[in-house]
Amino acid sequence: MKQLVRRLLPLLILAFACPAFAPASAATPVAAKDWTKVATRTPAGTFVQGNPDAKVKLVEYLSFTCPHCAAFEKEGAAPLAERYIRTGLVSYEVRIALRDPFDLVAAVLARCSGPQAFFAVKPALFAAQPDWLGKGEKWGATSPKLDQMSEADAGKAIAAGSGLDAFFLKHGLPRARIDACIANVADQRLLSSAAQAIWTPDFPGTPLFVINGTRAEGVHDWAGLDAKLKAALG
Repeated sequence: MKQLVRRLLPLLILAFACPAFAPASAATPVAAKDWTKVATRTPAGTFVQGNPDAKVKLVEYLSFTCPHCAAFEKEGAAPLAERYIRTGLVSYEVRIALRDPFDLVAAVLARCSGPQAFFAVKPALFAAQPDWLGKGEKWGATSPKLDQMSEADAGKAIAAGSGLDAFFLKHGLPRARIDACIANVADQRLLSSAAQAIWTPDFPGTPLFVINGTRAEGVHDWAGLDAKLKAALG
C-alpha cells in the first residue's frame, strides 16, 4: 500500500496543480470600457471627458449662471454621457464662458478637485443654480465692497454670500480645499483670460456647441445636438 501511495502521489499533486486537470469554467466576458471614467486637463486648462481618440469631438461653451445651460444640462447631460461618451464615440470638452463673478467662483470650485470631480459635480451644480444664484443676487444687492478686497477675499465673500461654499461642502469638498482653491488667483486669471477670448463680437452666447471644429449653429437643446452627433458619426 505504501508503495502504491508513493507511486500515485506525484500524479495526485500534478492533478491539483495543473490547469489541464481542473474543471472547465465559463470564460468571463470582458466588460466594455466606461469612457465617462476618463477625464483629463488640456494644455489650455480646459477639461475633457471621454475617449481621446473618439471619432467625434464635442466642445460645449457654457456658463454656470446661464439658465439655458442649466436647462440643457437637465435634459441632455445624461443621454449624452450614456449614448455617446460612455461608449467612446464622442469626447466632450467644456470651455467656460464666464458671465459674472458668481460664475467665476462656481467654476473655480467645480474645477477644484480636477477633471473627474468636475464632470461628477457639474449636473448637481446646474440643478442647484436657482438656489445659489438667487441667494447670490440678493446678497449682491447689498452692495458688498468687492472692489476693495483682494481677489482671494472677494472670492470667499462671493462663495459665502451665494451659498456656493455650502453647496460644495455638501458635495464633499473640504473647507480647507475650498479656501485654497478660491485663493488660487492664477486659476481665476486663467479662466478670466479664456473668457475674454471667448466673448468676441461673433460669439452667440451660451450654450454653444462645436462638433469637430464646426459650430452647431442654432442648436441649444438635446434634440438638436443629438441629431448633429448622429450625423457626425455617420
